[in-house]
Amino acid sequence: MAILDFDELYRIHGKKLCQIAFSITKDRHLAEDVVQETFIKAYKKADTIVDTHKIGSWLAAIAARTAIDYLRAEKRRKWLPSDQSIMEQIFSDHDTEQSLEKEVEIILFKEEIQHMLYLLTNEYQQVLVLRFQYGLKEDEIACKLNLKSGTVKTRLHRARKQLKKVMSEKYPA
Repeated sequence: MAILDFDELYRIHGKKLCQIAFSITKDRHLAEDVVQETFIKAYKKADTIVDTHKIGSWLAAIAARTAIDYLRAEKRRKWLPSDQSIMEQIFSDHDTEQSLEKEVEIILFKEEIQHMLYLLTNEYQQVLVLRFQYGLKEDEIACKLNLKSGTVKTRLHRARKQLKKVMSEKYPA
């Protein structure tokens, strides 16, 4: 394993990684945070690099996943009610046991699907996450991932098909 000079890696790849992060987050400051986090993750996993010629694409993949993770975290923060009275109203429903039970069931099912997503290829993961977790339309996904709209449609179709196959293997009829 070669010793990596992260200052040099940043000089070579930093601008491109920032472009990738910005294409997903649409926020310059957040994109810079993503790039920093990308290099931290890369530094921690530097010992796993086998082919130093592929470092650029390895860093790009880390940056894209990190940007998506940042968007997920932001979406969760926006969803959580910050006011205690709102939280009390949500949980003071008379039908709490039944609705809570259904909510937990839904949450567990969503988590199961999330785990199954990781069994799909990276390109299928990206489009499904952006479509279903962030509610983006096909043209918005195309814009974020710098793809053609038709490519996104095809990937979404194939991703759903692949996810359905994974689910049918896990839960046979």
